[in-house]
Formats: sequence, C-alpha cells, structure tokens
Amino acid sequence: MQALPIGEASAQTGWSARMLRYLESVGLVVPTRTNAGYRLYGDAELRQLKDLKLLREQFGLELEEVAFAARLRRDPGLRTALDSWMRSAGPGADWVEWEQRKHERLMTAA
Repeated sequence: MQALPIGEASAQTGWSARMLRYLESVGLVVPTRTNAGYRLYGDAELRQLKDLKLLREQFGLELEEVAFAARLRRDPGLRTALDSWMRSAGPGADWVEWEQRKHERLMTAA
C-alpha cells in the first residue's frame, strides 16, 4: 500500500487529522515526513492506529494514559523516580500502585 497523507489516513482510520497530529506530538504514532514536511502514514502507522483504538477499548484507557505509559517506557529516569516515590509513599499510595501496574500491563501489551 502507498503511504497516505494525513487527510486520507484520517478518513481511513476514523481518527481526525487533529487527533493524528496530537498522537504524533506525544510520540504514540509517528508518521514519516516528505521533504516538504507533509506527514505520510504507511501500513505500520495505520496498523498502530487500529491497534491503539483496540487497546483503548479493551482496557478502557484515555490517550493521556497511553501516552504516559509510553513516556515511562522511553524515560528510565522518570520510571526510576516514580518507582522510588511509590516505595516511599506508604500504604496510602495503593491507588498509585494500581496505576503503575496498569501502565506496566500496557507496556507489555505493546
């Protein structure tokens, strides 16, 4: 399949062009660019968009949660700092522990 510009990718996937730009800005789906800077969505990116919809439906996630999980995966310093804080937060941080486990499940599903 030929790579699609953002408008055609939007029509094919059901994600708005604005949302596709947002997904790129948070690093969830990064299309290639032409020399003129236009976004091109190939098979891999279209598959990622489809899988992202399924992931959100399956786990009831917001995009911000997926973006944060991706950030944790890319930034070991953030993960270490968050792990350290959670260990020191004590029993009142059960909800944080639950959120971390959710993000860990997301990262292994990706």
